[in-house]
Amino acid sequence: MSEARILLVDDDRAHLELLAGRLATEGFEVARASSGSEALRRLDRSWPDLVILDLMLPEMDGQSLASLIKSRADIPIMVLSADATADSKVDLIAHFAEDYVTKPYDYAELAARVRRVLRRMRDQMPVEELDLGDLVLVPRRRQALVRGHAVPLSPTESRFLATLASSTPHVVSTEQLLRLVWADSDAADPAYVWVTVRRLRRKIELDPDSPRHLLTDPSGGYRLVADETTTE
Repeated sequence: MSEARILLVDDDRAHLELLAGRLATEGFEVARASSGSEALRRLDRSWPDLVILDLMLPEMDGQSLASLIKSRADIPIMVLSADATADSKVDLIAHFAEDYVTKPYDYAELAARVRRVLRRMRDQMPVEELDLGDLVLVPRRRQALVRGHAVPLSPTESRFLATLASSTPHVVSTEQLLRLVWADSDAADPAYVWVTVRRLRRKIELDPDSPRHLLTDPSGGYRLVADETTTE
């Protein structure tokens, strides 16, 4: 946890420096941005493990920035705001944020929330990158590299591949995939898995009808492999 990278976004430079310094003393690698455009430039250079942003920003408000960040990668976002209304919290957490902290805040509580968010996200997506030869998976960036060419992935596809990657080369059953990938769905159906597998094979396999990496196991589950085995 101590090596996690955090991007702080706040136009209040005094607060930005103070919070960055306190997090750095605990071992976090901290980058700073005082506007939405600067934050996006930093994202292009290096992907953080967590973004902590204030809602009141120049040029681009925090909610718009959060939306743009989520469109690029599954990076967890923690919102800092002086707005303590319940509706604001519910709306932001439902759409963009993993947590919402109201200013003024207690630093010890904020630090504890940071660790909790990072721990939860790492549990959900434990593999950052998996090299399978001509296929490289980067689930957190919603991306697969097929012979060096970037292929975008949906959030569900990213979670699906991350779940398989964390168990490679072992089989993950359909039931496990439903429980882990569609945890928030009240009526997850095995068809979700079949459709996702078919869609992913079209994206990451050179020949979707003869997959070499995303394989179906006779037991009824799926696995990722790096060799040249061909199966259905």
